[in-house]
Amino acid sequence: MTAATKAAGGEDPQALYRTIRACRICRDAPLGRPLPIEPNPVLALSSTARIVVAGQAPGNLADKTTKPFNDPSGIRLRDWMGIDAAGFYDPARIAIVPMGFCFPGYDGKGGDLPPRRECRATWHARVMAAMPQVELVLAIGLHAQRFHIDGGGARSLTETVEDWREVLAGGGRFAKVLPLPHPSWRNNAWLKRHPFFETELLPELKRRVAALV
Repeated sequence: MTAATKAAGGEDPQALYRTIRACRICRDAPLGRPLPIEPNPVLALSSTARIVVAGQAPGNLADKTTKPFNDPSGIRLRDWMGIDAAGFYDPARIAIVPMGFCFPGYDGKGGDLPPRRECRATWHARVMAAMPQVELVLAIGLHAQRFHIDGGGARSLTETVEDWREVLAGGGRFAKVLPLPHPSWRNNAWLKRHPFFETELLPELKRRVAALV
């Protein structure tokens, strides 16, 4: 256990990571229908990373490779952050904590289902308590924003991202929060309709990432 973790009275992130990797809650005691595949929690915890990437849930490719954001959306996210793959996948610098740790399967239209509720209810407060050194959470998507932003549960994703300065100034449940849309190519139309994201928010995202990694 690191000195920082001891001082905060939290758990060793690596021991907690191993515990979560063995988690089968959504298969054995589901809140709703069982997970359609064998659970494979995909995340990265750290005692030194000052940034948490809080996405929705691993996609199919991330599940198959046990590597988060191992798809085109990950390439776009790293471009948004101004960081290369080596830096992104270095847990000493970046922790990755999706709202659901396992691929949830597909809905009837071929899109990913929402993150499983079991993860948030069981693990997330515990995970964040084990990483008191975190200074910035990149909250990707509505589920992550509702969890990490104080009072953020009533607003839409668009409203939350539009108010990113207010969100960032107001802090969050565990650290400062910068809200982002999902970097999926399905959001191209949203990005075109909201040019402030590229001209105003992304420069601030890159600046803060560079300062913290």
